[in-house]
Amino acid sequence: MTLSDPPREATRTDRLLAAVGGLLAGYVSLAVADLAAFWVRPEAGPVPAVGGAVVDRTPAAVKEWAIRTFGESDKAVLQLGILVLLGLLAVGIGLLALRHRLLGSAAVGAFGLLGALAAVTRPDSDSALDAVPSLVGAVAGAVLLYGLIGLLFARRSRAGSGGARADRRTFLVVAASAGLAATGAAAVARAVGSPVEENAVASRAALRLPRPASPAPAVPAGAQLRVPGIGPFVTPNRDFYRVDTALVVPRVDAGRWRLRLHGSGVREELTLTLRDLMARRTVERDITLACVSNEVGGPYVGNARWLGVSLADLLREAGVRPPSEGGPADQLVARSVDGMTIGTPVEQVMDGRDALLAFGMNGEPLPFAHGFPVRMVVPGLYGYVSACKWITSIELTTFAAYDAYWVPRGWAAQAPVKTQSRIDTPRSFARPSAGTVMIAGVAWAQHRGIRRVEVRVDDGPWQRAELGAEDSIDTWRQWLYPWTATPGRHTLTVRATDGTGATQPEERTGTMPDGAQGWHSVVVTVEGE
Repeated sequence: MTLSDPPREATRTDRLLAAVGGLLAGYVSLAVADLAAFWVRPEAGPVPAVGGAVVDRTPAAVKEWAIRTFGESDKAVLQLGILVLLGLLAVGIGLLALRHRLLGSAAVGAFGLLGALAAVTRPDSDSALDAVPSLVGAVAGAVLLYGLIGLLFARRSRAGSGGARADRRTFLVVAASAGLAATGAAAVARAVGSPVEENAVASRAALRLPRPASPAPAVPAGAQLRVPGIGPFVTPNRDFYRVDTALVVPRVDAGRWRLRLHGSGVREELTLTLRDLMARRTVERDITLACVSNEVGGPYVGNARWLGVSLADLLREAGVRPPSEGGPADQLVARSVDGMTIGTPVEQVMDGRDALLAFGMNGEPLPFAHGFPVRMVVPGLYGYVSACKWITSIELTTFAAYDAYWVPRGWAAQAPVKTQSRIDTPRSFARPSAGTVMIAGVAWAQHRGIRRVEVRVDDGPWQRAELGAEDSIDTWRQWLYPWTATPGRHTLTVRATDGTGATQPEERTGTMPDGAQGWHSVVVTVEGE
């Protein structure tokens, strides 16, 4: 057999079957790789590995567009796009194999090598075993394509005879059997579960949170306003926003988790287990988090009750001093198990605010999607410079010496949360009836607090809204304004003033490089009585 030896000119049926064979070989390759990844680790699969590499190399503006357009579904859309592209390439490889059987099969193997390379070069990879899923899948796909194209060669050599029809049936039977076998194996693997994930799930289920030595004060009765359409003061875990680059949510075994503290100004390097952390003095606080990708009026902000230990206390015990006290490090670089790096100002972490290494969220262990077993929570800073999830390392360094993940991608190295306010109800384009309409929403300026919220109807004067009770300066505040609505089209606008007396500016800016600002407005049409 040579690289190019078809017995006769390919027919339309041959090309169709070759395309189907290439597509099926690609599917089987991914299914087998997915099955192997369940035994290695899910993140080592070719789609997560290649997808992660794509995310790392995507321009920041494109990422922002994806978040604006698809919200928290951006990762699913990316993975779907990768699968569609691979499907098109698989069809092309099938047609190539019809003319060059070995070359087409080798192309499947080449894509497997690319997947393996992407897996072992990911920041979270610590073992050559991460290459196994892609390599095993590539072998399975290449062998299948070689065999299927062999059946087509046999059919073409017997074209015009009764044997051609039998060869076509054999091709379809082999193709269908391979597809069903791969689908069944992958389904069984998902049903049984990955041993790596099972251990992580079991460790979270067995975790019992300690009682806080410093419990959070009870949420004031007036913090939650009784207005239909306004969100809850405390965001349930299932509804808390999630914005990160992890295509597969890391599932870390709490029993094997370790946190390394090291770097400039650390008197003695520390390695802590979760048990070590939970044995320390625990702190419980209500803290609102916000994402820098949150546009004016956007949903990427939430408030939760966090349980953990004081990060500042841990740093001081390790000998760390903030720059204001002569410490050599001005940046704390937190590293996640997935390789993400988050750079946080040491001064802000140690200035007395409740910066936490949190392991509890709203009364339960952290959900996997929000950083189990441990994450950072620092009030007053956007998440990309403070809220490292799945944290595994803290290094003390300087901003001059190291740029964390987002900085080379165009984001500011330091980013305190900007004063923001949002109208939750009525929604834009709502059609309320004339009469009293409750305009309500939330405002936040973490670690400065909210002093005042004002509402304007059309170009009228600013009217002071009623504020919900303040829980703390680190949480958002709800507000409401009863509006006597008249028929017609109206623009409703809100602005907030923080605890320092600074009022959020009118001019809107985008999220880059350090967060959006501007007044939030909605347009409604009031219907007559």
